[in-house]
Amino acid sequence: MPNKAIFFDRDGTLNVDVHYLHDLADFVWIEGAIEAIRWANVHGYLVIVVTNQSGIARGYYDEDAVHHLHDWMNAELAIHGAHIDAFYYCPHHTEGSVPAYAKQCDCRKPAPGMILRAIAEHEIDPAVSFLFGDAASDVTAAEAAGVRGVHYAGGSLLYCVRNAVEAER
Repeated sequence: MPNKAIFFDRDGTLNVDVHYLHDLADFVWIEGAIEAIRWANVHGYLVIVVTNQSGIARGYYDEDAVHHLHDWMNAELAIHGAHIDAFYYCPHHTEGSVPAYAKQCDCRKPAPGMILRAIAEHEIDPAVSFLFGDAASDVTAAEAAGVRGVHYAGGSLLYCVRNAVEAER
């Protein structure tokens, strides 16, 4: 039986958007983010983060820094009885200074590559899944993958998630 998922953009949706976030000292949770993740966990949704990380291509930080931040996020969530099931990130950008990452790809949102990969790897039914993000590119990527895209415009992320999911029932 396929899984249902709630996908989240990271910067500007789960955490306050600090350009090229990679330092734990700069991380601040968005209002209601921890509660939204816990709500999704309790209601049987896989929680998956899909995030563009062009700072890797630009040489500002490396992939290890991204993994370290994501591990820290899950450790913080565990304190509150919540967890993220998987993280997907795109390290590419056509204007990058690191040759291995300075390219066009199918995973950088608004392309749906990260979402499609998660759908395949976690046996997700896109028709009963959602993506919450603060940018038009998040919603565009979700819709291209057959997932309901919801624009998060600020305020309580928990309120946004519950309202969107309950409106679909």
